[in-house]
Amino acid sequence: MKIKYIAILFISILSCKAQETPTQFSEAALNDTFVTLEGESITFKRILEENKGKTLVVDVWASWCKDCIGGMPKVKELQKAYKNATYVFLSLDKTQDAWKNGIKKYGVKGQHYFMESGWKGPFGEFIQLDWIPRYMVIAPNVSIKLFKAIEADDKKIKEIL
Repeated sequence: MKIKYIAILFISILSCKAQETPTQFSEAALNDTFVTLEGESITFKRILEENKGKTLVVDVWASWCKDCIGGMPKVKELQKAYKNATYVFLSLDKTQDAWKNGIKKYGVKGQHYFMESGWKGPFGEFIQLDWIPRYMVIAPNVSIKLFKAIEADDKKIKEIL
């Protein structure tokens, strides 16, 4: 009987696929809409198109997030060290006013967008958002070079940049 259970467990383990890290955004993520500082609606696809040919560091954050704010000095160090990268901040603040106030209060420099669909929207679902801050690096050809980092000083970010 034990051998049967061990065999089933072994087969189950072998048949499990490790989840692959995406290198391209899904259509749903690309079509998710964000809000610009001017109040305009923009798709993530359009954000990428406007930055084509650039290396992007994407920072998903919120002004209420203690870890996000605590990590801002590291983001600013990254920006100083890697000036050729473009920094895109996607906010999960509860309101657009809180988002805009947070940008000013913490002196966040870069491109700013409000994640209208939130954690469980198409973009959040695609990136398997479970924690913020969340950092990604996108290559000039729009491929995802780093899918997930939770610290701005992650060595993988620096290696890619």
